[in-house]
Amino acid sequence: AGGGEAYLNFMGNEFGHPEWIDFPREGNNWSFHYCRRQWSLRDNGYLKYQWLGDFDEDVIKLTKKKDIFSQRMADLRLMKAPEQTCAFYRNSLLFVFNFNPTQSLENVLIPVPNPGEYTVVLSSDDPKYGGFGNVKMQTYSTKVFEGKHYVELYIPARTCFVLKEKVILPVEIKKPAKRGRKKKVVEK
Repeated sequence: AGGGEAYLNFMGNEFGHPEWIDFPREGNNWSFHYCRRQWSLRDNGYLKYQWLGDFDEDVIKLTKKKDIFSQRMADLRLMKAPEQTCAFYRNSLLFVFNFNPTQSLENVLIPVPNPGEYTVVLSSDDPKYGGFGNVKMQTYSTKVFEGKHYVELYIPARTCFVLKEKVILPVEIKKPAKRGRKKKVVEK
């Protein structure tokens, strides 16, 4: 979702590759043996590939529905290399990642481009994807610090989730019109 003009899900999570990847080359006698994808793994109920496949499908649906590629490149909002955490914004969606295998992060302030509310719409930690349910499907209101807007999040280890932005526009409060004094009417 963070790449240029396409969604790429390969050579990162090794979907369909239970073994190492070795493309045909002179050193392996031009063998295709270790460059095949085994899509049947998704249907094997003893493995976790079905959850990865379901998550992948839902990410693709979301990116199509929100037309995220109409914004040419993602806007990096947070990068914490030591914590292995990053977040980026793309076409009203905030993508949050924690690649750390053991360290969950609390009270992380992520700068966002607009004030409003951000609702979790997809989470790899959802039990339907084999997760633990530590990322709550809830709405977070922005906070303001030094004139900038942030959402404050708990980011569990080994998770990614997406929040959808709902911009709250300021409402113009109209003052009541000044009225003249009413005259008392005295009946005779």
